Amino acid sequence: MCGRYHVTDETAYEMEKLIKETAEKLRWESAAALKRISSMDIHPADEAPVLLAAGGGIACTWLRWGFPVQQEQRKGLIINARCETVTDRPLFREGILHRRIAVPAASFYEWNREKAKYTFRKNDGQALFMTGCCRNYGDGEHFVILTTAANESMEPVHDRMPLLLQAEQVTEWILDAGKTEPLLRQIPFLLERSTEYEQLRFF
Repeated sequence: MCGRYHVTDETAYEMEKLIKETAEKLRWESAAALKRISSMDIHPADEAPVLLAAGGGIACTWLRWGFPVQQEQRKGLIINARCETVTDRPLFREGILHRRIAVPAASFYEWNREKAKYTFRKNDGQALFMTGCCRNYGDGEHFVILTTAANESMEPVHDRMPLLLQAEQVTEWILDAGKTEPLLRQIPFLLERSTEYEQLRFF
């Protein structure tokens, strides 16, 4: 799963490169959204920068993380969706069909059963792009992050992890519906895992 992640100025730079690959120039809305990005942790219910479809290409905007749920006077947020069942569930189906997004991060965090915190990042230090989808609510669009079975780098900590994209897959995921099913089934690439006490690299 994914319950918190980190973005940096470098994350914004890599997002801008991807946007410019699909557009002749950077739209002012994307430029303004990218300018808001600084070094920060993103928590559930926070607004966060995402990449989505706009004007035939991709753009950056800020959406709120988590689908609000209210059942029998109990309030909460759904922040993740399982990629294995996301196309079957009415809550997520429309977003997967028509409003797929990529959620950029410099790293994300996970905790094991002993509550030890681990940080996961790409081995080359480049940005991660997590798959997601969004849905409109009264206060605007909200998003969830898709998760899949843990790979070798995640298994010692948790049995789920974000479904990750390579940078060159981001545009396909957002704009090409024909790529959705294959990308939902892919195994995430291995990550660098570290804690305060150890650092392990997977290649």
